[in-house]
Amino acid sequence: MPVPAAGQKYRTPHGFTAIKDGIKVKHLDAAPQQQPKPPWLRVRIGGNGNYATVRRTVRTHALATVCEESHCPNIGECWNAGTATIMLMGSVCTRACRFCAVDTGNPHGWLDASEPANAAESVALMALKYVVLTSVDRDDLGDGGAAHYAACIRAIKARCPHTTVEALTPDFQGDADAVRTVVTAGADVFAQNLETVRRLTGTVRDPRAGYRQTLAVLAHAKSLGTVTKSSLMLGLGETDAEIRTALADLRQSGVDLLTLGQYLQPTRNHLPVARWVHPREFEQYRQWGLAEGFKEVASGPLVRSSYRADELARAAR
Repeated sequence: MPVPAAGQKYRTPHGFTAIKDGIKVKHLDAAPQQQPKPPWLRVRIGGNGNYATVRRTVRTHALATVCEESHCPNIGECWNAGTATIMLMGSVCTRACRFCAVDTGNPHGWLDASEPANAAESVALMALKYVVLTSVDRDDLGDGGAAHYAACIRAIKARCPHTTVEALTPDFQGDADAVRTVVTAGADVFAQNLETVRRLTGTVRDPRAGYRQTLAVLAHAKSLGTVTKSSLMLGLGETDAEIRTALADLRQSGVDLLTLGQYLQPTRNHLPVARWVHPREFEQYRQWGLAEGFKEVASGPLVRSSYRADELARAAR
């Protein structure tokens, strides 16, 4: 899609968008979802112990974590365990998935050359035992940002050699060399999210993503000898049979770890929630996953792809 000129407005699947310097900067008609949430989705964000220490460090040094910026309900639990998620390569994504509120645009190849050193510094200051590195999709880069991921991993490993690093990456458009670049840089866990069942992929994800493409990326990462991980959002209209098929496909691709969580509509311009999945159903899906052969499955309404990533990784090892 051509990028409109500065000052123009255009309609995307997510509503009207303002353009500044060729980048989408704001949803003009975004609003919270209208469906009332069931009681099991209401949670108080907070914590004690190590959480308070990490929070002070983040505030004092003006560090940026996905945990805080996304208002993750599990932030207290994860920070207490010494786990956090850091976003790489900016806040503008080249894709427009219909479940995601991240801004869409063209960063024109921009990267922060100081980010590897800054990421390592953040991990050291927060005294993290486990860090998840994630990012927007960067189809404007020849390798999708794989070399930048690798530089960040190497910097963290050099500064904090005892910290476990999980790379929750884009699909790199299926580029096997890009996957190899990330894995061989020292990623302890390689993750790429399948997001939804096969039938809904075209509705939920950007056209450049793909069900089989993600499975192929995960299979290649596994062939390189690393621990692999993926995630599904539920409540988008999938059937139980489709969930079971997706679990089987992931296992056939060698995926070790799985997370299952409730989809939440970020704005009224995104896909609506088709149903609220009950905690009992999430437990049933977890049992299906374990029976399928995953080494560990985190499954629940509030589970996100990085939920207690340290515990899942220990199960895989």
